[in-house]
Amino acid sequence: MQNHEYLKGVATLKLDQNRCIGCGLCATVCPHAVLAVEERLARIIELDRCMECGACVGNCPVAALSVNAGVGCASAIIHSWITGEEPNCDCSGGSSCC
Repeated sequence: MQNHEYLKGVATLKLDQNRCIGCGLCATVCPHAVLAVEERLARIIELDRCMECGACVGNCPVAALSVNAGVGCASAIIHSWITGEEPNCDCSGGSSCC
């Protein structure tokens, strides 16, 4: 699953490197290798792999990460896996969008 990309350019994950202490917990708990620690700081290396699960945010001791966990994109991906249909986040302004 680590090479799986979701919807391009819609993930809400943000990293404030000024707060990051380089502990690496975010990279450890991320199920899709979105984050890595390079030069003593976390970095988002594959944003389009992010399924917005919130594991990184919940484990960051300094609140350097933010994400709108559980928004439409993650739901759209899971729905597409179940139904075999193309994922549709409907980012045109719908109520449950990314």
